[in-house]
This record gives sequence, C-alpha cells and structure tokens, in this order.
Amino acid sequence: MAETMKDYEAELEASFKKIEEGDILTGTVISVDEKEVILDLKYYAEGIIPVEEYSREPGFNIKEEIHEGDEISATVIKKDDGHGNILLSRIAASDVLAWDKLQELKESGEVIDVVVKESVNGGVVAYVEDIRGFIPASKLSLQYVENTEEYLNRRIQVQVFDIEKENNRLILSAKEILKKQAEEERKNKVSNLQTGLITEGIVESLQPYGAFINLGNGLSGLVHISQICEKRIKKPSEILSVGDKVKVKVTGIKDGKISLSIKEASDMMAKEIEEEVVELPDSKEEATTSLGSLFANIKLK
Repeated sequence: MAETMKDYEAELEASFKKIEEGDILTGTVISVDEKEVILDLKYYAEGIIPVEEYSREPGFNIKEEIHEGDEISATVIKKDDGHGNILLSRIAASDVLAWDKLQELKESGEVIDVVVKESVNGGVVAYVEDIRGFIPASKLSLQYVENTEEYLNRRIQVQVFDIEKENNRLILSAKEILKKQAEEERKNKVSNLQTGLITEGIVESLQPYGAFINLGNGLSGLVHISQICEKRIKKPSEILSVGDKVKVKVTGIKDGKISLSIKEASDMMAKEIEEEVVELPDSKEEATTSLGSLFANIKLK
C-alpha cells in the first residue's frame, strides 16, 4: 500500500509547530537514567527533564517510578539546552496542571496509593501529583494515631479530602477508605451468622434498654432488657456487668444489626440438659435435671 502525505500529517504539523518557553508539552518516555528522563515529543528535538526538575518529593527514585512508554507533561524551560534538545520541567507543569487533576480526584473520590514521606506535628506528609499533601493523625486510621512515626515510608491508600489551591494546601484522608472496608468486612461476617445460633460473647456495655455483647470477630449485638432473664428487671446492671461472659442466641439480623437473647439461650440449654437421661447407681429409675434445679443458684456474673 503506497504511503501518502496524509499518512505523515500529524508529524508534518508537529515539525512546523513553534515551541516557546512556558509551553506545556506532553511526550512519551523513551529513556530513563539517574540524571534525566528523555521524552519523544513528536518534534524535531527530544525533550529532556533533569531529575531535579522532575519531582519535589523527598527520596523520589526516578528509575523506580518512571518507565519507558509513560506519558508525561512538562513545561519548556529552554528551547535549546545547548545540545539541540528541549529542556523541560515537570515540577513547573505540576504547578499548573496538578490542581485541576486534584480537583477531579476529589470529585470522583478515587483511591490513591501514596508513600508517607514525613512525620510532622499533628499528622504525616505524602505527595500526590507532586503536590505536598497533609494527612491529619485523625485521618490516618479509624482510631486516632498517637505515634505518626510508625507510618514513615509506609504505602497507604488515601483520597483527596480537601484542597485550597490559592493557599497551596492539600488535605488527604485514609479514614473514609478504612471505614468503608470495615463496613464491608462486617457485612460479610454478619452474612455468615444464622438466626438460632447459640454462641458465647462478652458484655461490652450496658444501656438502660439492654446490653451490647461482643461476639468477637468485630461483631456486636444487642440483648434487649426483656431478653436478659425470665424475671422482670428495671435495668441490665441488676443481672449483668461489663466483662461478663454470657451465652446468647441470635434471634434476628436486620440491616446489619444483630438481635440477641440470653434468656432464649438459657432456655435452650436447659431443655437439652432436661432431655438427657442419667442412670442412677443400683436403680432402674430414670432421673432428669430440671430447669429450676440447674439455674436456681446460678447468677450471671
């Protein structure tokens, strides 16, 4: 098939393009070493980005982060670096382009992988689009982080929480991602529970209307005050204390909330014991253990 002028239209147009200092150009990485990145700009000259003009991020490793075939936008610093190449700066381009990208990331809620580079007063620092981002200690985890030094050089997932371009401020957060992951994990765990299951838990808090029981594995459920025991009580603390181990029956699961009953668990266990036949020595009589005799002297503490 014969080649025509049209086949080279884009290259021809680029060859006539006039490049000025301050222009932002996009090219494809054709070479990377410790000193510089070389770009194919589809132009008569190649673009050179010195390593010091690539990133402000402390400890940035250009050979690990940049690869052949990557597309990069950079600002023209000099039209000729003295060797016939165009001298570029990605840092200068980031100052122009990054804030638009960060705004897009905030609106989309996209999850970003970052590496914590500094521990500072009240939080840590990571870089997104070569912009310094602050992650408050309260946004690093589901719990407040006292020692932020533990996060140094750790790779974590964050979202753009807030930006102030005019003040050059970027706030990042990992908390919302972790919260969503925890909710998903809890849903999966709850889905494995079955109504009617009898299990053991620990009383984690007492409320006027009932007791919350820690079932382990990140799950908790509520025993309503009416489901604590057979007799009528005015408050759960008459029978239970925080830290008590109790047997509970799962009586309901709705909208991720788990309903429990100590009373029904006790009734079921007592019924099972009553049905057991115990042979007495030297006697043909059969004896059963009654609910009253079993639980008469037992206090749930």
